[in-house]
Amino acid sequence: MSAIACKPACKAMSFKASKASVPLVRAPTAARMQVWQPNNNKFFETFSFLPPLTDDQIAKQVDYMIANTFTPCLEFANKSQAYVSSENANRLTNGAAASYYDNRYWTMWKLPMFGCRDGMQVLKEIVACSKAFPEAYIRLVAFDAARQVQVMGFLVQRPQNSTDFQPPSGRSI
Repeated sequence: MSAIACKPACKAMSFKASKASVPLVRAPTAARMQVWQPNNNKFFETFSFLPPLTDDQIAKQVDYMIANTFTPCLEFANKSQAYVSSENANRLTNGAAASYYDNRYWTMWKLPMFGCRDGMQVLKEIVACSKAFPEAYIRLVAFDAARQVQVMGFLVQRPQNSTDFQPPSGRSI
C-alpha cells in the first residue's frame, strides 16, 4: 500500500497515550554493574552460570522435558575434552567457519532415551553415568523430534575436584 493510499486510513485512527502509569525502574548504580572476569570464568550451556543444580531441580527439568515430549540424552567428557581449545579440537583451515561449532560433541551415555515417559528412568541413568565416570563432566540434553534440534542442555555433574565454577562474586573484577 502506498503512502498516499494510507493517508485516509491513517487519519481515521487515533493513537492516544495510555493513562496507565508505568512503574519507574531505577537504573543500576555504578557499584552494581560488573566487569566480566575473562580468566577462568568458563561456562557450559544453560544454567551453568548458576551453582550446581540440586537433585530436585534436575528432576523438575527432566519433568519439563518429558511433558514436552523431548528426547533426553546424557553425554559426558573428561576435563581435557570438555572445553573447546586449539589442542583438542579439529579446526577448519579453509576459513569457512561461520556458524561452525567444532568439538561440540561429547561421548554419549548409551542411546538417547526415545519415547521416555518416566522421569525416574532419566534420573537413574544420571546416577549410573556419575558412578561410571565420577571425574567427568556430565550434561543432560534434550532433542525435539519435530524440529530435529537440541532444545535443552545443562550440566548435571562437574568433577568433584573441579575449580572452574565461579560464584557471582568471583566473576567480575
